[in-house]
Amino acid sequence: MRKYVHLQEVPKSWYNVLADLPFKLDPPLDPETNKPMTPEKLLKTFPQPLLEQEVSDKRFIEIPEEVLNEYYVFRPTPLIRATFLERYLETPAKIYYKYEGVSPTGSHKTNTALAQAYYNKISGTKTLYTETGAGQWGSALSYAGLKFGLKVKVFMVRVSYMQKPARKQLMNLFNGEVVPSPSNLTASGKKYGEDHPGTLGIAISEAMEKVLEQKNSKYALGSVLNHVLLHQTIIGLEIKKQLEKLGLIPNVLIGCHGGGSNFGGTILPFIPEKLSGKNIKFLACEPKSCPTLTKGEYKYDFGDSVGFTPLLKMFTLGKDFVPPKIHAGGLRYHGAAPIVSALLKNKLIEAEAFDQNETFQAAKFFAKVEGIIPAPESAHAIAGAIKEALKAKEEKIEKTIVFTLSGHGLFDLAAYV
Repeated sequence: MRKYVHLQEVPKSWYNVLADLPFKLDPPLDPETNKPMTPEKLLKTFPQPLLEQEVSDKRFIEIPEEVLNEYYVFRPTPLIRATFLERYLETPAKIYYKYEGVSPTGSHKTNTALAQAYYNKISGTKTLYTETGAGQWGSALSYAGLKFGLKVKVFMVRVSYMQKPARKQLMNLFNGEVVPSPSNLTASGKKYGEDHPGTLGIAISEAMEKVLEQKNSKYALGSVLNHVLLHQTIIGLEIKKQLEKLGLIPNVLIGCHGGGSNFGGTILPFIPEKLSGKNIKFLACEPKSCPTLTKGEYKYDFGDSVGFTPLLKMFTLGKDFVPPKIHAGGLRYHGAAPIVSALLKNKLIEAEAFDQNETFQAAKFFAKVEGIIPAPESAHAIAGAIKEALKAKEEKIEKTIVFTLSGHGLFDLAAYV
């Protein structure tokens, strides 16, 4: 049964968890001085409004009318009860999924892409450079750039560029320019060579290099940073309203995890309830082939492979880590969002890693019973939800499980062969 919030109930503000955390995040460090990064240096990379959001302690930040008007094209996204999945699993649990695949480019990435494009536009930016793994972020930013009159240039991880040609075509449709990374267009790319499968870290380095050498250009990141997770909280805020309309309180909230934007956007609006003593489990589901949260070390590290970015305090596998060529290209990142990392360090969230076979079995099963083909990234959240539902069955406990289906897999069909 599909449940929508009314259009007027789409949140008018994003939620900023930094206002409520019982601890402070460690600041980004300047790699040249090993001291907190100055705003002046960061202004070369990001526009002023996004830097202000990055460090803001305001609990709610108003969504500009221009961004809201674009959100209304696809928001609110539906919260759907997976009744067929419940029936096949014979679980007493209620399972709901928040379906972000209805966005213009098929994933949750559009939420922050539109916001970042808007703030860059009003700040005088002409060109946005970025990276993309599986292509969801690159296509979302290309769409947002078209909407707000910005050029968008994308470095796409080479293995995904080869695996997912439709993503490249989608970026081109929205006037985005995309090249495989490593490329021969930058010194960073040439360092690795065109036979390298690529990583998000390398693609970030290429995009950053271009920004640092060109005027009127900025860098846009699809995950990890505080302002990106801020924009994605519209997911969790809508979930809260939708559950309230149903008279439900979630027991388990689940999201797939790569850099942290989808997972963070899902669970952050519920953090105050967790801090007040409510028993809510937050589960981040990641691939065993790139186990940042479950196997990574909590320390300062670069967000890219070459060392252009500030040093961030996060769980990391190391900037030189090269993950296997899994189809969930959006989860092939060596680090994790500082906010998500700090929540894990303080034991407010949990993380679990799933292997590719288990993940795709869950995805295929979900597609057959619920009728939606999930993105390989989202499939990790499905695997986590199924595991929690079977646990409820074994324990004979009724509970409400909610996960975010962060995107559809219609451009990823080759992965299901």
